Amino acid sequence: MDTRSFKTRSVKAAQIERAWFVIDADQAVVGRLASQIAAILRGKHRPYFTPHVDTGDYVIVVNAEKVRFTGNKEEDKLYYRYSGYPGGLKSRRASEMRQRRPEHIVRHAVRGMLPKGRLGRSMLSKLKVYAGTEHPHAAQQPKPLAPTN
Repeated sequence: MDTRSFKTRSVKAAQIERAWFVIDADQAVVGRLASQIAAILRGKHRPYFTPHVDTGDYVIVVNAEKVRFTGNKEEDKLYYRYSGYPGGLKSRRASEMRQRRPEHIVRHAVRGMLPKGRLGRSMLSKLKVYAGTEHPHAAQQPKPLAPTN
């Protein structure tokens, strides 16, 4: 048997062709939507996925203000931020976050599902989240992708 055909191949960053996808988040569950987005950003949908290389595609999320939570998370879930100073811990409910920064709900959920460090930050930079239906990336001709619920 020829063993050369069984070698593991690592893809280099220059060999990657990136595509653009647009996802309509209207009535999509936040966690399920975020896991689908994270897989695309990481490149796990590709046959040449390499864990230590950013092989993912660009993702545009529209209608981020219309995502939904399951259970009582709309009122019970808290988003924290810390200034670094004593007494500087602030918290907001998910319902307040939806009113003030609805894009942050999706971005925060996806960020927790990506690798930590430099690689995860480069993957997160390929995520574009918009509260409404309009986005400025029409020139990239994104392909529509339906969220799995």
